[in-house]
Amino acid sequence: MGVLDHLHPELQERFAAGGGELAQKMGIEYVELGADRSIARMPVEGNRQVVGILHGGAHVVLGESLGSLSAAIHAGPGRYAVGIDVNATHTKAIADGWVTGTCTAVSLGRTICVHEIVMTNDAGERLSTVRITNLLRDQ
Repeated sequence: MGVLDHLHPELQERFAAGGGELAQKMGIEYVELGADRSIARMPVEGNRQVVGILHGGAHVVLGESLGSLSAAIHAGPGRYAVGIDVNATHTKAIADGWVTGTCTAVSLGRTICVHEIVMTNDAGERLSTVRITNLLRDQ
């Protein structure tokens, strides 16, 4: 079963083009997608800041991408997710390799979803924690 197989057709169509323009530019690769849990990877190369470490904003892009997709999956057909708050705490730098984001639902409500995304390096060490709150709306 592929990563998109369980998504409703509306999301499959949008996602089939690469998961969004920014995700493509950042090199994000989606591994698992679901309302409760999602996983994606992103290379450090091409996403570094001037001092040679992964840009803090890149952590946020990966986290918001995962959290927003998870919220959209929870919302279901005919509904969409809109990010209303995102924050990040960076605890360890990384200069090369890959970052893996693991997104876990904190709360899945009818109108509000909260997800926590933990970023780790290849050794499994925590690099940052992102939290996103999404408002769910009818189309």
